[in-house]
Amino acid sequence: MVNNLKNIPSVDELLTEQSLQEQLSHYNRDFVVDVLREAVEAMRTRLKAVDTEVTRAHIIKWVCQDVEQRVQVLTRGTLKRVINGTGVILHTNLGRAPLSQTALNYLHQMGSFYNNLELDLEKGERGSRYVHVEELLCRLTGAEAALVVNNNAAAVLLGLNTLANNQEVIVSRGQLVEIGGAFRIPEVMKLSGARLIEVGTTNKTYLRDYAEAISEDTGLLFAAHTSNYKIEGFTAEVALSDLVKLGQETNLPVMQDLGSGILFKPSSCGLDEEPTVQQSVAAGADVITFSGDKLLGGPQSGIIVGRKPYIEAMKKNQLTRALRVDKLTIAALEATLIEYLAGFPEKNLPIIRMLNMSPAELQLQAEQLEDILTAELGTLAFLDSIRVVEVDDMVGGGAYPTYRLPGYGVEIRFKERKLEAVAACLRRQDPAVLTRKQEDGLLISVRTLLDGEATLLTQKIFQVLQDLEADDQKGEQH
Repeated sequence: MVNNLKNIPSVDELLTEQSLQEQLSHYNRDFVVDVLREAVEAMRTRLKAVDTEVTRAHIIKWVCQDVEQRVQVLTRGTLKRVINGTGVILHTNLGRAPLSQTALNYLHQMGSFYNNLELDLEKGERGSRYVHVEELLCRLTGAEAALVVNNNAAAVLLGLNTLANNQEVIVSRGQLVEIGGAFRIPEVMKLSGARLIEVGTTNKTYLRDYAEAISEDTGLLFAAHTSNYKIEGFTAEVALSDLVKLGQETNLPVMQDLGSGILFKPSSCGLDEEPTVQQSVAAGADVITFSGDKLLGGPQSGIIVGRKPYIEAMKKNQLTRALRVDKLTIAALEATLIEYLAGFPEKNLPIIRMLNMSPAELQLQAEQLEDILTAELGTLAFLDSIRVVEVDDMVGGGAYPTYRLPGYGVEIRFKERKLEAVAACLRRQDPAVLTRKQEDGLLISVRTLLDGEATLLTQKIFQVLQDLEADDQKGEQH
């Protein structure tokens, strides 16, 4: 066996190479040296499996190329922009709600400079970070007070810990949901220090079930809106207003976890079943929690609204410090809420705009995308067809689990079975492209494409198909 290991230069010698000198001019020396050592070790492993002699010059070239590639990967970050062609509006894997341009501009301004996060500029003394969003939330929901933490699970945890620590919390069995990522309402309740009391059955719970379970140890009546699943058929559930009435009669607060939470229902999408936050406030719930990055269309956050005494108690809870949001979250949320206050969320918030798109608008966009794709891809050999098709889009993000939004998309079919290869290559692009697979076709829903992405999407698809076609031709030649 040829011993190629003796041809590997030392680290010090490799560092004199021009390409590595360029890396040293841009990055910390210790970082470049660490990466170089990793590349050399990888080269050792590679050479042990080679039976032919590899020259010193080739080894230097390969190591330098490996270092350059490793540095590029490590310094560009792992978060990558994704073009969402799936038709799932609130795609949890894709970061849920894209922010509005107003929020992005405000976020940049507040992140680039110092700001009055916890300073009362009028009094010249320390203030509260929550004032920047509390009044907006109260105006928009009708609640007496509001508080924001880092996500809705944290909001539920804080509410339960504040209102029912070491006390019983009564909840319907049919509402003990898993909220994603294996996080479950019962487990969150246990962590809060509250003792869970389940009533009713999975499909049927009555008001009397709550009433009969109330004892001197009861601290809270709890309702969870089952936004991520739906039980149909032989069912019964207690209305929030009835639960509130029972709470008032027994002097017990009522807390509702709305999950997604929505402040504005687009008129054209037919999403009537999801209760708005305003409706829950009007029904009399004492505390309501919901997410900021789902149907609200803002940053990840857990929003708590309700009666002032309960919200004030939560602000004083030591958990609030651990769950608090930073200046960037508050800036993005404040700007998002202002869009609602201004009265045009369906125009300015991407999520609401997607929900509000009419079939005619979607069909027109699909036809335009079809034209762009046909003009760009039409000459490729293994392309079979490009056509506009009707699709069923989804809200996503744990909301409207059974509802399908009628929409339009473009289907691309190939003469050979290249669907999996094309989809995989598209995911590796920058920006990455995520599509749907329908039978033997690559499906692109236009509802979730943002401004300017149709052209960019076409460029990425063309590049992938061109590369695959070139690979096929090389294979035939060999």
